Amino acid sequence: MKKTYAYNHSSIYFDFTQSIDRFYVEEIPLYKFSNKGPYLILKIKKKDMSTFKLITVLAKASNIEQRNIGYAGLKDKNATTIQYISLPKQYEKEIIKNLTTEKIEILEKTYSKFPIKIGQLKGNKFSIILNKVTPKAKKEIEKVANKMVKRGIPNYYGYQRFGEDSKSYLQGKEIAHSGKKLKGAKERLLVSAYQSYLFNQWLSKRIEISKIITENSEERACKKLAYPKGLVESLSTQPQFFKLFIGDDIRHYPYGKSYFLREFKESCQEFINQKVSPTGLLCGSQVKRSIADAYYLEESFDDYELYSLKGERRYAWIFPKDLMFDYQKEEETLTIEFCLPKGSYATTFLEEIGKFSLKP
Repeated sequence: MKKTYAYNHSSIYFDFTQSIDRFYVEEIPLYKFSNKGPYLILKIKKKDMSTFKLITVLAKASNIEQRNIGYAGLKDKNATTIQYISLPKQYEKEIIKNLTTEKIEILEKTYSKFPIKIGQLKGNKFSIILNKVTPKAKKEIEKVANKMVKRGIPNYYGYQRFGEDSKSYLQGKEIAHSGKKLKGAKERLLVSAYQSYLFNQWLSKRIEISKIITENSEERACKKLAYPKGLVESLSTQPQFFKLFIGDDIRHYPYGKSYFLREFKESCQEFINQKVSPTGLLCGSQVKRSIADAYYLEESFDDYELYSLKGERRYAWIFPKDLMFDYQKEEETLTIEFCLPKGSYATTFLEEIGKFSLKP
């Protein structure tokens, strides 16, 4: 799967192993819970357990249907994660009494007027331990990561999205083109992997274009891209790395309304100030597509035969926040902490730093 890195530093070596004692993630709720209402909200810490398995265990412990348990997002199995779960308040005693597995710990409980729904979170806070980090590599990682906080990173889907062989999207494409109604969560996951694959390929192409514009003279960029001189001149004047095109769907960041780009100056400045970000297409039914020049670039990564899932748009460029480091020189371990918006992958951030794939 093609992936173009945005930054030009040399590859930085470190050892990354995703495990329950080296990979920590905690949800940042979208809003503060009111502590009153008909829904019980549990802040749960889990280890070596997927969110789907967590829901199954909670349903069994409380004798409730799985569809009545709310959660905001999926969390990795091979990690220590903290996430919020909602269920009707009347099941509180049963779940507290019957939840006995050591892999799950209830950290806090409160109440809400509403259940938690998919996507209802601001983002996630990560704490990841990197091994075999030399003092030189530590300095390079800190330098690059701080630059990324200021300038942002591409919002690729991580390797986890595409299965063990990285080819689950091919099954998803086949299912999507069959025209049949999707059966169960597995088929939905496979088709969404195909959506994600197309998004990643589009994003890689946009980064490739941005690199050509940034690293070449206008004349040479015109030849490489086969773009008219006026367009290359206009793109070259944009001060940020990731170039915007007329017709891009620009959304207020980290959430908010979107608009089609019609002039560069104001939007480029807002992009630099991390107030807006361009979005890419996740093709499907009822989706908003970009227009003009931007859709010319998007069209090759669109698929009108994919209508079994609802389409949406995803930030193409994101800005990590709250970056912190803790280095243990003798052990050569570097703990890196940072926050990303919902739906973004910590491994994508680390791969942009290291300039190599972290897939096991």
